[in-house]
Amino acid sequence: MASDFVLSAPAELEKALRWKSVQYLVTQRPWLDLYGINVRPVAPFGSVSRKPYVDPALIHRCLPDELLHEVFARLAPYDLGRASCVCRKWRYTIRNPIFWRNACLKAWQVSGVVENYKTLQRKYEGSWRKMWLLRPRVRTDGLYVSRNTYIRTGVAEWMVTNPVHVVCYFRYIRFFPSGKFLYKNSSQKVKDVAKSMNFRASKMDGVFRGHYILSDDKVEAALLYPGMRPTVLRIRLRLRGTTTGANNRMDMLSLVTSGVNDNEVRGDEPDILGVVEGWQDDETHNPDVPAISHKRGLTPFVFVPFEEVEKSVLNLPVDKMDFFVPG
Repeated sequence: MASDFVLSAPAELEKALRWKSVQYLVTQRPWLDLYGINVRPVAPFGSVSRKPYVDPALIHRCLPDELLHEVFARLAPYDLGRASCVCRKWRYTIRNPIFWRNACLKAWQVSGVVENYKTLQRKYEGSWRKMWLLRPRVRTDGLYVSRNTYIRTGVAEWMVTNPVHVVCYFRYIRFFPSGKFLYKNSSQKVKDVAKSMNFRASKMDGVFRGHYILSDDKVEAALLYPGMRPTVLRIRLRLRGTTTGANNRMDMLSLVTSGVNDNEVRGDEPDILGVVEGWQDDETHNPDVPAISHKRGLTPFVFVPFEEVEKSVLNLPVDKMDFFVPG
């Protein structure tokens, strides 16, 4: 009996060890099958290669290249950048110059087609994509937001406490490719203002229209505050970006308000930028409205895309974010 147990114990132990080793050997590792195999790149869109090739991806077998081209032609430039990260074929397809040519001609449409082609050849070696990444431009797919705070002393109660309040307000700018922009100065959060920043908004909403011009990385903008004493707001900005091609920051160089004559602003939408062209910072055309160069509220603008207005950190109240560093 004892001898039978001694003989059976090593046999069961050996069987268990064998089963344990088999578990490790049968583990599926499909990536090991790729070692030593050279994967051939997918042919770019418009390739003249005569070698037959079957794309293994199901979407590429079901979607012809012509339809894929039409889909990409309707995407925004920043969506094209995200789509180029999907796979190698999409990356090659999106490098087609026609996508970036359309984006560049729309972004700098005020300059004109001829001037854009001259700039393309002179500065960017004929590459529309390089021009899109390196040439400064104002973004039109969101809002530029400047968050400003200041301290205001409250009313003392019974001479015991002297409260201090942190006041927060925002400057909003939305640019359009046509050379127009919308401006609003408000204490409302980004998610509430984004809905009203359009040309259907009235002056009752505090949204004012103006004109701007872009010269290299400098932006000259002007708008008119109507009323009994018309006032012109002149803004000088400098574009920059946290990464190449981002253009998501604008430094405010100057903010000037001055008076203007009624004869100079006739019409429904006068070209106020042309009226104040060449004015000095201390120049005013209405003695009742002196020229004032503002030194406060010049926090840099941060760009917030429309798809991020609901979750932007700029929506946080003062008690959670008393100061914001644009970067």
